[in-house]
Amino acid sequence: MPTTRRATPDDLALVCEITNAAYEGYVAEFGGPPLPMLEDYAPHIAAGGVWLVSNDGAVAGLAVFETAADHLMIFSLAVLPDAQRAGIGRFMLQFAEDQARAAGLPEVRLYTNSLMHRNIRVYEQAGFIHRGRRPNDRHPGWFFVDMGKLIPAIA
Repeated sequence: MPTTRRATPDDLALVCEITNAAYEGYVAEFGGPPLPMLEDYAPHIAAGGVWLVSNDGAVAGLAVFETAADHLMIFSLAVLPDAQRAGIGRFMLQFAEDQARAAGLPEVRLYTNSLMHRNIRVYEQAGFIHRGRRPNDRHPGWFFVDMGKLIPAIA
């Protein structure tokens, strides 16, 4: 069973390493690095929004969350290539739902590159619905797909 812990400032290099490894395969396909590869994660770590996920004692991925007044935003889910297709992504989606529920938030939202078809299918299978499509202002010609999932409260 995967486990989680909050990233600390000492984990910044690891967070960047995991992110770059997870998204590297998209660089050639997209003609440039996806948004998570360009992000400064130090503020996310300082805000307590970065979670490292381990599986069988080894770090396998990470989740970056941002909390808003009415939802939890998944900024990034990154799974190391050798840990992909082992359920880590689905675990992190459930973890996001659990974090939203614990914070009393009714929804989890995310956005992803419109070309990340496999990821979009995973999100759909996890119950996320399409909320729209919009241009990526940092990469002309690229588009985001906005998705969300309502989180029922546990009675």
